[in-house]
Amino acid sequence: MKRFIGFIKKEYYHIFRDRRSLFILFGMPIAQILLFGFAITNEINNVDIAILDHSKDATTTEIINKISASKYFSVKQIIEKEADIETVFQKGHIKAVLNFEKDFSKNLIKEYNATVQIITDATDPNTANTISNYINAILQNYQKNLNKDVTIVYQITPETRMVYNPELKSVYMFVPGVMTIILMLVSAMMTSISITREKELGTMEILLVSPLKPIQVIIGKVFPYIFLSIINAIVIVILGIFIFKMPVQGSLFLLALESILFIITALALGILISTVSATQQTAMMISLMGLMLPVILLSGFIFPISSMPIPLQIISNIIPAKWFIIIIKGIMLKGVGMQFIWKETLILLCMTVFFIALSVKKYKIRLE
Repeated sequence: MKRFIGFIKKEYYHIFRDRRSLFILFGMPIAQILLFGFAITNEINNVDIAILDHSKDATTTEIINKISASKYFSVKQIIEKEADIETVFQKGHIKAVLNFEKDFSKNLIKEYNATVQIITDATDPNTANTISNYINAILQNYQKNLNKDVTIVYQITPETRMVYNPELKSVYMFVPGVMTIILMLVSAMMTSISITREKELGTMEILLVSPLKPIQVIIGKVFPYIFLSIINAIVIVILGIFIFKMPVQGSLFLLALESILFIITALALGILISTVSATQQTAMMISLMGLMLPVILLSGFIFPISSMPIPLQIISNIIPAKWFIIIIKGIMLKGVGMQFIWKETLILLCMTVFFIALSVKKYKIRLE
């Protein structure tokens, strides 16, 4: 036991002497959480739009002023004919055009119905859909104020209620996702590089033939990174809470336990990567390129898994990040307890045991 504790101490000393590793471990996560939190958003602000007003009456002017006064849109251009619509879109600056029909106010008063066409640049479908929804919301609000003193029989008014994120803040989506990606990639990369470094220097074989058992060598290499990754997780949660106002509706203790389990899973995966990597460069390439795209694309972080083809949905089940995102969103946003996330927890636990067992088996084969 004394020999094992000495081995762990040696690993701590080795980590803190390596400035590059410390930068990857602590510098990159902080930079990424700030960058993702501020730069990546599905909300819109100050979107440039153009107006094609065939009516040019008081009502259309009032609607245009109401849209322009919002923080979401900026009226940059007034066009005179429909042939100019394609031209303004081709220039790339205008993202939407509002096309008011002729005699807009007259039709609204006499026929109780007037039409405004919302034309959006759908080269970015998500943004186009968001712009359309925002403009519709402003028009609905204007219509509501217009009809506040009018009784309309049999009018159906749809009411939308958003649970868990009523303000549709994108940070509620990105903070859990970025936390998952950072913990997954950094933890897996650091352990895979740590062990391949020993292999490159020729000291790994010495460790494996030492009195320490292979399982002790692996645990000894992983243990310091568990502690350091926990610090990473704490920093990310603190940044999310105090900078991005991310709520934590559930138990902090449960969040900590689940984070530690996911960190151990990622570290165990890093150990497994190290068994098939001969050099640090290979390990880094597998950790970054081999894990980053699957984690981002197949974890449900950005794209809903239910919208993917069946084969990809099946493959997503072997991505640990998928299960952790479900857990962390459940705890932070929904305030759920273990009774709702025990299946995901059990899956992560099984993955951890599998990764560690396979790594130990491969090192035993190497030793023999």
